[in-house]
This record gives sequence, structure tokens and C-alpha cells, in this order.
Amino acid sequence: MRRILLLIIAAAVAAYAGWYYWNFSQQASSAPVSAFLPRGTIFLAHMPDFSRTRDEWRRSDIYQLYREPAVQDFLRKPLDNMPTPKALVTLQEIEQLDPKNAFFALTSISDSAPSLVGGFRFRGTQEDAERVIGKWRAMLLEQRPGTKSQNLQYQGHEIDVVTATPFTLATTYDRPWFFAATNVTELKALLDRVDHRAKDSGETLDKDEAFRIAISHRPSNYAVSFYLQPKAFSERLAALRAAVRSSPTPGETTMLEKMRCIAGSSRFENGKIRDVLFLGMPKLETDGTLNRASLTLGTKETFFYLAMLLNLGEKMETLDQVAALGGTVQKVFQDFATSGVAADDWKAAFGLELGALADWPSNAHWPSFLLTLPVMEMAKASKITEAFTHADEGTIWTQTEKDGVRYFSKQSAATLVAITPTIALSDRILIAGLNPVSVEEAVKRSASSSSELSNLQTY
Repeated sequence: MRRILLLIIAAAVAAYAGWYYWNFSQQASSAPVSAFLPRGTIFLAHMPDFSRTRDEWRRSDIYQLYREPAVQDFLRKPLDNMPTPKALVTLQEIEQLDPKNAFFALTSISDSAPSLVGGFRFRGTQEDAERVIGKWRAMLLEQRPGTKSQNLQYQGHEIDVVTATPFTLATTYDRPWFFAATNVTELKALLDRVDHRAKDSGETLDKDEAFRIAISHRPSNYAVSFYLQPKAFSERLAALRAAVRSSPTPGETTMLEKMRCIAGSSRFENGKIRDVLFLGMPKLETDGTLNRASLTLGTKETFFYLAMLLNLGEKMETLDQVAALGGTVQKVFQDFATSGVAADDWKAAFGLELGALADWPSNAHWPSFLLTLPVMEMAKASKITEAFTHADEGTIWTQTEKDGVRYFSKQSAATLVAITPTIALSDRILIAGLNPVSVEEAVKRSASSSSELSNLQTY
């Protein structure tokens, strides 16, 4: 009776241990990758499901076009001349592991070297994964003479460290995960977060407000995504600017320094690739409303449209500092100063809304591009436009007038693509383009109250 009782207790303990291990591994498997990374992570790229992304890519329109016999015949010769990389062999081995939640991250930058971490959740046993990953490790040892390898023990994990000064690669398993890092300390910290040993559990990337706002704009069915926190780069840029300038302007910041985060994602939808790009930054303009007045310039062939609030008058000082680099830009600002064009003139001459469009008509060899600004005061807008055209002493701008619209055009040097920069100025809008025909047609469309672009279902 006592033996039976001991067997029952032993079975219960074993069952509880198995349940606990399974439940713990499930928590680690389902945890978001951002919970494994430090709050100050600079860059993160993530692919939720390698096999799904591969299958959707092969069903995409771009891949089908690539598989066309004519395209294959065109590419066959250059591809045959290229050496077959070993990566093509390991791609099939990667598919065997069926990677999930594959990620690559830059966690910090120091003067010595950046700290990189990565990993993925694999299918099958650790032995199955090691048969593939072990080959990669052996290839690294073979290709770099003088490479050393050693094993470390940390909290029940075996860490393989490959060192080829100054490069270090540390790898380990935390089933069902495989992790790699260029820094042993960074890999240990990652394991602590995965195994819930980290004392600073609130200092992970998933708790960062900028990151949470960025991923809130990410679709749930994305194929790949990335996140970038530019702070590390902007701080270095600010230090460099302070070092080369004896008296920096108080409160002066660049666009990069204002950005809190940059995030993007791609997904597949019925063979099409849909992208989302998010910039987290303070609102550039507090006064004004985005009316999309330039939308009437769009056509059925428009493939790019941008409308944004940008007060060029407020940015005059910053642009003037960029002009100090020299060249045509510097000459433009010198002519502005000579002509008496100041920041207040910019503010009075043009509205805040900057528009940009790109068309590619079926009967045209090259696309056309347009930039637009609303005109608030014709006299000052003319003064600024004339000062701009006088800055280029190497060429002559011709001026014409048609239906109350002034046109400024110049012929560029002969190149593969004929470019005739043209500016149209009316009492309502300024339109700049690469040829007079596209600009004149845009001027005619600007008088319309309807837009072909806005009527498109895709828009």
C-alpha cells in the first residue's frame, strides 16, 4: 500500500513538473518579441511566420512576373555567371525548421561595436535545429582563420561562443527558441528576460510608449515589419554639429532629432503588396488645415500623391544654414537677400500646404513630377520666383504669359532624359515640374472643381 502511495505521489510530481514546464514554455513561445528586448532598442525587424510569408510572396504579382518565361530568359545569362552561394542550400534547411517570430535587433551602439541580437522559434527538437545551425557555425569556423570556439554555462543554458577578433557570435537555445548575439552579456540579458529572471521587467521594448504607438498602426496580418528609434543617431548628429560649430543656435534641431520613431510594415493582399509607414514626431505646423487643394491636379495615371503642411517662412533660417554648404542653393539665398526677400515675404506669399504628385501616362516614356504651393499674395510670390530664376547664372530662364499665368522655363543640358524645368505662377497656385507640357496641363486641371484621382477606387 505504501509503495502504491509513493508511486502515485511520484506520478503527481512528474505530471506537475511536466505541466509547469509546458506552461512555462508556452508563455515564452507566445510572448511578443519586443518583451525580449531592452527598452532602448534602436532597431527591430520582425517576421512572424517565414513559411506563410514565403508562400504569399510566391503568389504575389511581382513573383509571378519574375517567373514569366521571357523574364527568366532575360535573367538566365547573368544569373548563370554568378557563383552559387551556400545560402541557397541553407534556405531549404531553414524551411525545415519552419521559423516563427524571426527577429533581428540593434540594441545599442558603442564606440567599440554595435550590439546585435536575433533569433527565431523553431519546429521540432533542439537536435533537429542544431543539425542545421551547427553547419552554419562550422562554416564560420572554416571561413575565418584563427577563429576560436568555446562553451559557457549560464542558468542551465549552454552558450556557444565563436570569436574571430574583433567579431564575436554567441548562440544558445531556450527551447523552442534559438538566439544569437554579438555580445555574450547581451545574450545573457536576453535569456533573463525570456526566462523571467530580469529584475527590470518594466524596462522592455513592449513597455516603451513610442513603440506601442508605432505598432498600433501596424496591421495584424503583416508579413514583415521594422521599428527604428533615431535617438541614438540624432544624439551623435547633435554632438557632431556642436563640435564643428563654435556657437550653435539655441533650441535648433534637425528633422531627425524631432523624430521619436519610424516604423513600417508590409503585407500581402490578393497578390498585391501593401505597405504602411509611420513617423512619430511632433506636429510640424500648429496653424492651418490640410485641404488637399492640389488633389485636383491628379489624374488616372497618378501613382504618387503627397500633401503636407510646411511653413517655408518659418524654416528660412534652417534652410539658410544648409545653404552654407555652397553651390546653387547658396547662390539662391544670396539672391534672396539681394532682392530683399525675407522670411515674412515667404509667409505672406505662399500658404502652408505643400503638394507633390507623380504621373506616368501610358503614352509617355518617363514619369512627370510636380510640386505645388498655394499663392496668397501674387506680388511677393512673383518677387520670390524671379529671385530664384536669377540665381542660376549658367542658364537663361525664359518667361512667357498665357491666360494670366506666368511661365518660367529653362533648357537643361542634353542628357538621356530631356528636362526643361518649368514654374507656373498664377494668383492661386505655384506649380513646378520637369517639362512645360505637364505643368501647363496641371494649370488647366487646377481650375477644375473635380479630380480624376479622388474618383479612383484605389485612392
